[in-house]
Amino acid sequence: MQPSDLRPYENYKWIVADPRLLGGGLAVRGTRLSVSLILECLASGMTLDDIDESFDHIFPHEALPEVLKVASELAGSIHVAA
Repeated sequence: MQPSDLRPYENYKWIVADPRLLGGGLAVRGTRLSVSLILECLASGMTLDDIDESFDHIFPHEALPEVLKVASELAGSIHVAA
């Protein structure tokens, strides 16, 4: 599966959602890193350098603004539990 084969999530360049990758969860294009994993790393105090070292330098730093933007959009959405 090539990164270009993956469907972008909404109008994002770096964020993809495809059932063939991480069960359809949001991921960073060209990696097997989920958006939630990157957010968890940042929330725990990791720097981009720490993330690079932990994941063999595969996280594209250009993706960070989109990771944060999609997180803010999802945090602002209303989810009603039945």
